[in-house]
Amino acid sequence: MATLSPLLRQATPVVVDHARGCEVFDGEGRRYLDFTAGIGVTSTGHCHPRVVAAAQEQIGKLVHGQYTTVMHRPLQDLVTRLGDVLPEGLDSVFFANSGSEAVEAALRLSRQATGRPNVIVFHGGFHGRTLATASMTTSGTRFSAGIAPLMAGVHVAPFPTAYRYGWSEEEATAFALQELDYLFATVSSPAETAAFIVEPVLGEGGYIPGNTAFFQGLRQRADEHGILLVMDEIQTGFGRTGKFFGHDHFDVRPDVITIAKGLASGFPISGMAASAELMAKAWPGSQGGTYGANAVSCAAALATIDVIEDEGLVANAAERGHQLLAGARDLATDAIGDVRGLGLLVGSEFTTADGRPDTARAAAAQQAAADKGLLMLTCGAYMNTVRMIPPLVITAAEIEEGLSIWSDVLAEV
Repeated sequence: MATLSPLLRQATPVVVDHARGCEVFDGEGRRYLDFTAGIGVTSTGHCHPRVVAAAQEQIGKLVHGQYTTVMHRPLQDLVTRLGDVLPEGLDSVFFANSGSEAVEAALRLSRQATGRPNVIVFHGGFHGRTLATASMTTSGTRFSAGIAPLMAGVHVAPFPTAYRYGWSEEEATAFALQELDYLFATVSSPAETAAFIVEPVLGEGGYIPGNTAFFQGLRQRADEHGILLVMDEIQTGFGRTGKFFGHDHFDVRPDVITIAKGLASGFPISGMAASAELMAKAWPGSQGGTYGANAVSCAAALATIDVIEDEGLVANAAERGHQLLAGARDLATDAIGDVRGLGLLVGSEFTTADGRPDTARAAAAQQAAADKGLLMLTCGAYMNTVRMIPPLVITAAEIEEGLSIWSDVLAEV
């Protein structure tokens, strides 16, 4: 008899029978409020009727049409539709299945287009679990331990994590940019640096937003040295932060973005977007894949984008995000050292009385919340940050319900 790998441990005890919107139900009919959204994937909520209908219609027409063998209408329509929402000038798209694949595609394009070997990532970033993307991930050693040697050519610069340093945001930003310049002088010459690869908000790293001065500092250095700025929008894209893309908060222009998660409301699809001029510099044969741009996933993505726009979900994410962040801050006890976030990405970092990470208490709080009907996850290098990632369709009443449960949890732990 086959069994699931013992390493795939579930964060909650729930076995889902069915789900709708922000709610999931187990086999006994118990209701849970879902503040995980499949780790930011079910952007329009579970089983949105329009997404379900689009997928059902497509599955009766064509399930799979390998996109370097034949072309299909959902893919063509999705490319056109993405042109309405992608950053200006990023008008060429490559599709894959997972976020890791999208980031690897961006890495490959960056090296081939510039002829340079090195990339710079930022401390606390998460970019995937494949060998290349794990080599670029510094949100926790669990993603890269035991598979050394890792990919060469990856260098790590500081991210402006003000709370961890104990500084103001301005001090942390000045330090991060200063150390980036020092890295240029000591580790990776600008002439050998192909790209900066960075998340607008550190995801697995603890839900830490960047800031305008930091990202504009990256843009300035990228322009000065011919380096590409790659924004990893896999968790922050498609309205999650209260703007369509996370980098929109910071008035910065990326050369490449990677997308996945919320794009298709739970169907597997990812992508990389760049200008047609830049994309043309990729080498022949460097892009492809068996399941990329699956027809059903493309149909679901088209419906998802329409729902996000028609139902005003970007604005809802901004409004409900303010409500969630303010509520989480109001409820924070002495056990929580920092509450931060952007849009519907909110993290509460648990610390001890002397400011050290309190992993045990974060885990206890996350489990206690699940017992009370609120599903959340932990993140951060020490897994001591409890994160809230509800679907973009979350209502004000559901936010208040979640915060009420959270208040009870904090009173206990």
